Amino acid sequence: MAKLLKKPLNKQLEEGVSLVHEVTSENSELEYVSFKMIDLADGGAYKEELGKLEVCVVAVTGKITVSDGSETFENIGTRDTVFEKKPTDSVYISNDQTFEVKADSKARVALCYSPSEEQLPTKLIKADEIGAEHRGKGNNKRMVHNILPDDNPSANSLLVVEVFTESGNWSSYPPHKHDQENLPKESMLEETYYHEQDPGQGFVFQRVYTDDRSLDETMTVENGDMVIVPKGYHPVGVPEGYTSYYLNVMAGPERIWKFHNDPDHEWILK
Repeated sequence: MAKLLKKPLNKQLEEGVSLVHEVTSENSELEYVSFKMIDLADGGAYKEELGKLEVCVVAVTGKITVSDGSETFENIGTRDTVFEKKPTDSVYISNDQTFEVKADSKARVALCYSPSEEQLPTKLIKADEIGAEHRGKGNNKRMVHNILPDDNPSANSLLVVEVFTESGNWSSYPPHKHDQENLPKESMLEETYYHEQDPGQGFVFQRVYTDDRSLDETMTVENGDMVIVPKGYHPVGVPEGYTSYYLNVMAGPERIWKFHNDPDHEWILK
C-alpha cells in the first residue's frame, strides 16, 4: 500500500468513542499538521488536553456539544451526511486548553491540529457564516466551504476547508503545490485529505508527486480513507457516477495559502 494512503483504524478508545483516523508526526512525515477523526455514539464523550496545539473541531456529521471549560457550544452540527452539501458548524480552540466533545446524536467529528504558542479566543464558526465558493470551469469545477481560510484571523496556523467535486470532474487541479517558503509566490503548507464518496462503494484517484519524481504515488482512495501530502502536487480525479467530498487541513511556518501550478499543465487555465 502507498505510504501516503491511510485506511480507517476504527479503534475503540472507550465506550461510545471510536478512533477512525490518527495522523501525527510519529506515523507520517508531517511536522505542522496532525489530525484525528472520531466517531461518537449518542451520549459518547471525548476529552483532550491540547498542550502547544490549536484545534478546529468540525462537526462532520451529527450533533455535538463542544466545551473548553469556560465556553460551551451546545447541539451544533447541521447534517446527517456530508453529501447534503451544506456547511456545518466548527469550533476553534487555542493552545494550552482542555476541550471536550459530547455527542447529542451519533456523530463523526474531525479534530484538526497544528502547533500554536499564542493564546487566541475560543470561537464558534457557524455554518451560516460559511459561504459556498465555486471554483474552476468545465471538468475542473468544485464547490468549497472555507471553514478556516487564511483571511480569517481566528487561528495561528490552521487552515481548514471542505471540497465537493462532482462526477467526472477533477479538483486540486491543475496540479498545484505549496511546499516552498517562497513568498509572495508560494508558501510552505503541509496538507491532509480525508475522503468520502457518494455512493459509498465509490473511489477516487489521487496522485502526489514532485518535480523531480523523488515522490510519485498514485492512489486508489476509497470511502473514509486519508491521503497525506507532505510536499508536491496533489490532484484528485473523480470517476463517472460518484461525488467526492474531502476535508483539507493545512499548516506551515506562515498562515498563508500561496500555491504554484505544475507548469506542464497550467495551460488548461488559458
